[in-house]
Amino acid sequence: MRTHARVWGSGPPLVIVPGLGCSAWMYTRLARRLARTHTVYGYDPPGHGLSGGTWWGRADLPGLVEHLRAWLTVKGFGSVPIVGHSLGGEVLFDLAARHPECLSALIAVAPTGIPENPSVRVQLARLMKDLPRERGELMLRGIPSYLRCGPLRMLRLARGQVEHLSGPHLHLVHTRNLLIYTPSDPVIHVWTVKALRDRVPGNESVEVPGGTHAVTDSCPDAVADAIQAFLH
Repeated sequence: MRTHARVWGSGPPLVIVPGLGCSAWMYTRLARRLARTHTVYGYDPPGHGLSGGTWWGRADLPGLVEHLRAWLTVKGFGSVPIVGHSLGGEVLFDLAARHPECLSALIAVAPTGIPENPSVRVQLARLMKDLPRERGELMLRGIPSYLRCGPLRMLRLARGQVEHLSGPHLHLVHTRNLLIYTPSDPVIHVWTVKALRDRVPGNESVEVPGGTHAVTDSCPDAVADAIQAFLH
């Protein structure tokens, strides 16, 4: 399968895994800041962005985890720090539990589905509440990314989040990890952030005030500063 990653900067590698339906370019504001110290790889999962697999059969979270593991292996990164936003954060916790050798550090930004598994209807309602708060340019230019991923794949992945239980595996995560969240995020509730902090061994967390669910775009400086401080 053709797998695309957009690359910024130079230095040691750092990977960004996007949220549901998103593509690498939607993390440009964050990636440019992280590129001051790292070579940043904006990874497009199957059916997302410029990667192949639009008609790929595995539209579920375990499939995303295994594809990411295979891509990291083919790239020869070894153990690498990885940033996961939204659904990408849930992918990383599963990857750390099943394939800990892939990650030297796990950075989850507003991760969804952990430990809460809301219904598709609830997920959609929360997303609709968040969308008006996002930057207009991000939303306007994000439409092609969502259209390429397609409503059917996005629905299947959202349903997969409901069925896939990441919570029982959190005690297996021993990778050094950082949780970045914003209390004003309507998609991720504060109690889920607390539950994550309590269940993941050695978890560190940083609160970014006033952000949206796409805090990587609305507050890129604060998120980049938190990541770079954590890694250094």
